[in-house]
Amino acid sequence: MHDASFEFFKALLSTPSPSGFESPVQDIVRQFANPFADEIRSDRHGNLIAIRRTTNRVDGSAPRVMLAGHCDQLGLMVMHIDDQGFLMVQPIGGWDIPILLGQLLTVWTQKGPIPGVCSRKAPHLLSPDEKNKLPQFHDLWVDIGVKDKKEADSLVQIGDAIMAQLGFRPMRNGFASAPGMDDKVGVWTVFETLRLLHNQPLNVDLFVVSTVQEEIGLRGAATSAYGINPTVGIAVDVCHATDTPGAEKKQVGEIKLGAGPVIFRGANINPRVFENLVLSATENNIPNQLRGVPKATGTDANAIQLAREGVATGLVSIPNRYMHSPVEMVALQDLVDSSRLLSAFCQRIGPETNWIP
Repeated sequence: MHDASFEFFKALLSTPSPSGFESPVQDIVRQFANPFADEIRSDRHGNLIAIRRTTNRVDGSAPRVMLAGHCDQLGLMVMHIDDQGFLMVQPIGGWDIPILLGQLLTVWTQKGPIPGVCSRKAPHLLSPDEKNKLPQFHDLWVDIGVKDKKEADSLVQIGDAIMAQLGFRPMRNGFASAPGMDDKVGVWTVFETLRLLHNQPLNVDLFVVSTVQEEIGLRGAATSAYGINPTVGIAVDVCHATDTPGAEKKQVGEIKLGAGPVIFRGANINPRVFENLVLSATENNIPNQLRGVPKATGTDANAIQLAREGVATGLVSIPNRYMHSPVEMVALQDLVDSSRLLSAFCQRIGPETNWIP
């Protein structure tokens, strides 16, 4: 991985961006993209859009290509502070509650970050019924080590966001683990594509987008795609790696870390986009994996496809172990190969490319 790009990736993973609170990470994205874009803008929703214009502006017929990765990640929100100063929370996005218990957390307040832990009653104190049922959010709390509600009120506001402890953790074999791989890897991939295309000839107008609020309903992709009005849109997200114990390959396919980006096929995917992605991989010896999905994907691709009169849409995904947990794991080479794939795709297409199925 390119040195400056690697630092960008680690900065993304170390910066909080729960849905609705993405501004800090968008500042990181803007700083990285600035040398490689002809224009950078933000919309009223909070999406950040970097634009690289075509090098051939003879007749204004260049297709508009949108590459999107969502910068928001799962979090918690402070809903109530009890008399002892414990924080009662609700989820931002789709958490698996048992995974949260015992986690180190950070409350991101206007006065700065405050460390906390997520807990509930110790197992020794649980009733038999409590031991045998799945805990709910009203059964747990966040402890920030205060003496009482007055002290907590002086530090924390209702509506403050809470994150799992952030940071990049290198693993063996070029793997890495961190909260928020979903979908900081997608943001990294599309903006690394922008870097790779710097000073390269292009026959498309390229719009590279760090979208917001995907985890609560694909909201940023819907608004940014409407504003951009792309001819072609490709979302980059994560997908479930099935190279772990108990993974059901018969349902979602055989997907491995380190075997390359995953190119999707299905109802959410324009066949011409799929074909051009596969040809781009083949022509450039880029390893890749295929996955079928017979319905809407639940990613930004779903919102992009339905923008305005419809967009020729594709989905490229990074294999991810332990999705929606604080220990999500990816292979760094899959990110590199994904950005190479998108770069080759953007250089392969032009005004003559047919997107009609």
